[in-house]
Amino acid sequence: MDRTGLADYLRRARARLTPSDVGLNAGPRRRTPGLRREEVAQLAGMSTDYYTRLEQRRGSHPSRQMLTALARALRLTDVERDHLFHLAGEEPPRPGGSSDHVRPGLLLILDRLHDLPASVLSDWGEVLAQNTMAVALTGDHAGANLIRRWFMEPGTRNLAPPENHEQHGRAHVASLRTVTTARPDDPGPAALLSELRSRSREFEALWAEHDVVVRRPSPKRFVHPVVGVLDLDCEVLLSDGHSQQLIVHSARPGTPTYERLELLRVVGLQNLAPSR
Repeated sequence: MDRTGLADYLRRARARLTPSDVGLNAGPRRRTPGLRREEVAQLAGMSTDYYTRLEQRRGSHPSRQMLTALARALRLTDVERDHLFHLAGEEPPRPGGSSDHVRPGLLLILDRLHDLPASVLSDWGEVLAQNTMAVALTGDHAGANLIRRWFMEPGTRNLAPPENHEQHGRAHVASLRTVTTARPDDPGPAALLSELRSRSREFEALWAEHDVVVRRPSPKRFVHPVVGVLDLDCEVLLSDGHSQQLIVHSARPGTPTYERLELLRVVGLQNLAPSR
């Protein structure tokens, strides 16, 4: 671990970003360029004290998960992320498999969607980033896998009407089949498949039907505990290689759902801190 190099790289990466680059409000009396340390820590989901120690060459060895979170918070490209890993004495994620490093272009769009729920997912259900509206709509799922939660945590289905449960389950299973067939050596999807086939009878029964599907835009109904029923349009933007998806939910102006989505925005701003 190159502590000096890592500290210098973090400081320089932080200094080149502005709050608007990452969807934050600059606020008054900002005396130095770039993001503050506490802002990087917030975006990366770590304590300000720990991040400060990294910049001061005093921090303990960061985990791979922490390095990934830092790369995302600092909007690093793939090459810059790999350099960060090398400075920390870690091998970067190998090419060809799943990556939980969100493309800066997707994050740029996500940061500017203040009034619509938006999330970045991997093609096998990993939640890589959420904006505040997405957290207000579905809860904080950062770092979780939606397919695993659907089959292993039944309470997460409460946001969907019961009559849609089978459709959602089939779509999850078929999406995972598409990924594991295309990338049989990718350890992440393979491990998820093995876990679900051994632990969920429902998943195993659906798996035996051999359906294949790719996520496409479609209307979705949510039953929110605060604002009620939301009938939302779903748009999916794919990254290069289609391994990551930016999913945006919206409502048509003038509809009851549009008004409820506006109410959800207010509720989200009042009760939630930005989460990515």
